[in-house]
Amino acid sequence: MPFAVYLLGLAVFAQGTSEFMLSGLVPGIARDLHVSIPDAGLLTSAFAVGMVVGAPLMAVLSLRWSRRAALLGFLVTFLAAHVVGAVTTSYGVLLGTRFVAALANAGFLAVAMATAVALAPPNAKARATSVLLGGVTIACVAGVPGGALLGEVWGWRSAFWAVAAALVPALVAVLRSVPSGTPDSAATGARGELRALRRPRLLVLLALGGLVNGATFCTFTYLAPLLTGETGIGSTWMPLMLALFGLGSFAGVTISGRVADTRPVRLLVGGGTALAAGWVLFAMTAGAPVPAIALVFVQGTLSFAVGSTLISQVMYAATGAPTLAGGFATAALNVGATLGPWLGGVTIGAGLGLRSPLWVSALLVAAALATAVAHVVGRPSSAKSVEQDHPAEAE
Repeated sequence: MPFAVYLLGLAVFAQGTSEFMLSGLVPGIARDLHVSIPDAGLLTSAFAVGMVVGAPLMAVLSLRWSRRAALLGFLVTFLAAHVVGAVTTSYGVLLGTRFVAALANAGFLAVAMATAVALAPPNAKARATSVLLGGVTIACVAGVPGGALLGEVWGWRSAFWAVAAALVPALVAVLRSVPSGTPDSAATGARGELRALRRPRLLVLLALGGLVNGATFCTFTYLAPLLTGETGIGSTWMPLMLALFGLGSFAGVTISGRVADTRPVRLLVGGGTALAAGWVLFAMTAGAPVPAIALVFVQGTLSFAVGSTLISQVMYAATGAPTLAGGFATAALNVGATLGPWLGGVTIGAGLGLRSPLWVSALLVAAALATAVAHVVGRPSSAKSVEQDHPAEAE
């Protein structure tokens, strides 16, 4: 794998840390800017909306730029947004910087996916994708406790400065390691890439990615209240539990990177089935600490193994639209990450208990499996035979 792909993963880690660290900074931001906790929480919502809107939009805007110029532009914008956020005393300005940072992050991820796949060998797209998503999973492990620690010791602004500082080596790395030429997709243009994205298989893969990621974040969002309220684990152990889930997610993308290039169907069918069963088992045993702790790791592993494989298959299927495929894949993941927690919150608000998000997660994965089966059953037999070897390359 070219070293430049790992450098892109470093940049994804720095940006992912910004997204995840905010959950530990909300109380300090609310006190400092004299706003309510819910208002401070809207900073997370602004980032999520920016990711959903920005992924396809920024991907389209960057089609005619060189990939190096696009990546550098998005990184500089992201860094500047954090510098402004670190010095502002206005809640409105901070809210705006979160939205702008999300737009830049979404654009960077879209172009980075296309760049990583282009730099990697033709049969190693899953490995390249797993390196980028590995940066997100490490941010999961380090972002929340790291941001909370900085916020506790030096104030919430220090976490924003830390992210800005972490992006400097990423900027240098992109400048020195990413080719400066205009990508082949520039000749195709947005219309050409959009035509390539209309393939039914690609649309199904994007829908599956959204469903699986929705299931993941439906439970992850409410993991702390679930473990403290149902399992009986002390709140002081929550950083470790969240880190355990993050370690599982890193293991998952690593497994996907090693397996998904050659045996994607087995990983998706076996892993998806096990993932749905795991959410059901978690819901049934959440009152017991030992199985609950084990399933935190196992479900983190399965969720990201399946999710990362789906994204890699999107990149295999979208050979004529690599940049927009990366943008729409990013958007699909963030739609899931937005709707999943909302559905979990609805069930808790309806009085169904803290275990209800686990059942929602199981239903979302079951819906993904049913969608995949319906798509395969509805295709001609000749196409099904191709799918068995490599599902993303069947047309």
